[in-house]
Amino acid sequence: MSETKAIILLSGGLDSSTVLAEATRQGRICHALSFRYGQRHEFELGAAAEIASHFGAVEHKILDIDLRAFGASALTDEIDVPKDALDESGVIPVTYVPARNTIFLSFALAYAEVRDAHEIWLGVNAIDYSGYPDCRPEYIKAFEVMAKLATRDGVEGGGVTIKTPLQELDKAKIVTRALELDVPLEHTHSCYDPSVSGVPCGACDACILRARGFATAGVADPALADV
Repeated sequence: MSETKAIILLSGGLDSSTVLAEATRQGRICHALSFRYGQRHEFELGAAAEIASHFGAVEHKILDIDLRAFGASALTDEIDVPKDALDESGVIPVTYVPARNTIFLSFALAYAEVRDAHEIWLGVNAIDYSGYPDCRPEYIKAFEVMAKLATRDGVEGGGVTIKTPLQELDKAKIVTRALELDVPLEHTHSCYDPSVSGVPCGACDACILRARGFATAGVADPALADV
């Protein structure tokens, strides 16, 4: 078991919740970080708070950075969220938020320096995902190199390692791992465009990918138990 401090980027969805569970299982001292960035809804932030509390994160910070000032995404602008057809052509979808992971990782990097943490964990995936460029392994490696050049800790011989334990797992394997780690999946939220009461739409990319994962894993999604 390790006593390493770690910053966990936590959205409240299936993937990031599983990452927090994984880091906790590996003995990390976890500082969770979430963002109110002008997304279409904030149900995921309530989910993130539930998950952070469940796994005993020593801190859970929610930062405000309003990416609606830039827009240009279905998640931060008046653009319809695509429904009922997962585009796997390789075209980057309109739900991509420009530079979102770079922005989030930059905040996490600053947080890591302040907390003397040497790991940042996040739930990016390059198998079952929507084709976002900032989820690719080469991007993560490049950011890690940049982080060592851009921080006092890195220049003085330290720096951070970016941990992506789900990078090569499909959604079914993520679901299976989440169950092994006792993630309270009923509290996770993945939908891009839920109802006003938080009911998942069932038709956006995030919902389709999540449903595919649970179906392939052969288990029911507990988040839909009351839907």
